[in-house]
Amino acid sequence: MQQEPQSTRYDTTRQAWEDIWDSASIAVELQAVRYPRSMATIEAYRPYLPQDELILEAGSGLSAVVLTLREMGYHIAGLDYAVNALYASHHYDPTLPLLAGDVHALPVADSSIGAYLSFGVLEHFEQGMGPALAEARRVLKPGGVLVLTIPYPNVVQQLVAWRRELAGQSRLTDDDFYESTYTRDQLVSAVTAAGFDLCEALPTSHAFTLWGLGGPFRGAGYYETSPLADRVGGVLGRVLPWAFNFMTLIVARKPAS
Repeated sequence: MQQEPQSTRYDTTRQAWEDIWDSASIAVELQAVRYPRSMATIEAYRPYLPQDELILEAGSGLSAVVLTLREMGYHIAGLDYAVNALYASHHYDPTLPLLAGDVHALPVADSSIGAYLSFGVLEHFEQGMGPALAEARRVLKPGGVLVLTIPYPNVVQQLVAWRRELAGQSRLTDDDFYESTYTRDQLVSAVTAAGFDLCEALPTSHAFTLWGLGGPFRGAGYYETSPLADRVGGVLGRVLPWAFNFMTLIVARKPAS
């Protein structure tokens, strides 16, 4: 296992997640996972998931993805370092297999799982994603699948970062909560440097980039995009796939030997 990193920003980011999950609802999180843009991402990586091996979602939060994939017939467990999220998830469904732990020190044996999932997690560590990717590689079986989504520095995000910079703030973080973005090349380089073979690097969730502009692009629900955003996002995904990419989906494999 890798040693769990500790820093002031690490601790405050962890506390921020605990605060987020305290004020969130599993029912609402499940609704958001089943929005069309979210289901499109799930369907993009589902063909790579093993049907008969253990899957781990590292950074599972309120377990919306765990619950969704279990309903689809997958053998999946969740892990998070925000223990309050695990308690809430267990209260919602006591049968859920859940682990308390850090992505840098997984309480999982070497070469024991068939797939490792991580959605919007590894961008939250100042030391980069290398240590967490090394730990993911350790626990995956040979030939096992790595699935990541990581924020992309799209046009809208760059405008927000520019506004923060003009206000004298960090472009990518606030004082307590660390978050970064990765270009496609940076992300692919990090994954291959960790010893994975790349299968896919796909731009996703263009409609949610538009949601960030507000107004007619926002629906009534929790982070819900409007039908207009969904339509325009679909077009942008075809004609400007990387300029308006919100999250990059990475699918890779641990070499078989």
